[in-house]
Amino acid sequence: MTDKIIKEENNSIRQDEAPGLVREEVGRCLKETPLIIREYTSHLLASQGKNIRAASVITAAEDKDGNVSMDAVRIASAIEIVHLASLVHDDVMDDADIRRGKETLQRKYGKKTAVICGDYLLSLALRKAASISIKKELLEKDLKLQDYIGKLCLGELYQHINNGNTRLTAYQYLKIISGKTAALFEASFLAGAIISGADEKETKKYRRLGFYIGMIFQLTDDCNDFVISEEVATKPVQSDFEQGVITLPLIHAFESKPDFREKAAAGKVSRKQINEAVESTGGLSFTRSIIKAFYKKAMRIIEILDASDDKKKRLVSILDKASRMI
Repeated sequence: MTDKIIKEENNSIRQDEAPGLVREEVGRCLKETPLIIREYTSHLLASQGKNIRAASVITAAEDKDGNVSMDAVRIASAIEIVHLASLVHDDVMDDADIRRGKETLQRKYGKKTAVICGDYLLSLALRKAASISIKKELLEKDLKLQDYIGKLCLGELYQHINNGNTRLTAYQYLKIISGKTAALFEASFLAGAIISGADEKETKKYRRLGFYIGMIFQLTDDCNDFVISEEVATKPVQSDFEQGVITLPLIHAFESKPDFREKAAAGKVSRKQINEAVESTGGLSFTRSIIKAFYKKAMRIIEILDASDDKKKRLVSILDKASRMI
């Protein structure tokens, strides 16, 4: 696998080569699955994501010379596969037809097949994570990828239990997304920091940075659901409420307009009325103010990290990408 890039003496690669190697590794994992499942994993391979979690691992893992260990590529691949598994399961729960501009697995092959494939991807990710060599003991002790997968699943379950709950509070919603979205970002930055050899104090900073960026990512997605077209998003938009998912812009509208909340609970509101309520109550402005608060906290962490200016610029780039994500 691009042996000329790998530095034999320390098993490291240039930082700018790592994202491509992650994509190659994820592709190899999906292509080399058992024949019984390969058609389905090959279908997933046809749609490429943003790989922002992989970029988070790689950037956090970067050393003073701008290089990263091949273990960073391996754990980044594992985390991307976990994310892919979560998307497969999400599409089943949402009955989604498209994802990343392509037909979803559940739409093409059925829900039962998709669920099983998602489960298989989780096992594949854990196997890939177990292939780590250099920092294996620290990753098993401090990262515990299986625990982060658990947080992701519990966040999804908490959201499902609260589907259609028009009395969901902002605090409860932030708790939901801290698991279903932010947990995997936190794991990404934590894994990178551990692999880089950062000390415990510095590792905690990266972990917190990942949490803030994950929260920003989800809240930005919530805003985009109201303002981005389906063609641009390459997935269904303006469909959260129809799927029973109450996001922060709408929570703010419900808290500002109790009568409207009661109508929504009775199923007596249209999509147009929902959009108008969010706009008139400043639901998007409110959500963006929360994003801004998390952004400031993330920037403060980046500023005090023991990292080169170039590495800090790359971290800011990931932060900016999360806050502008479509």
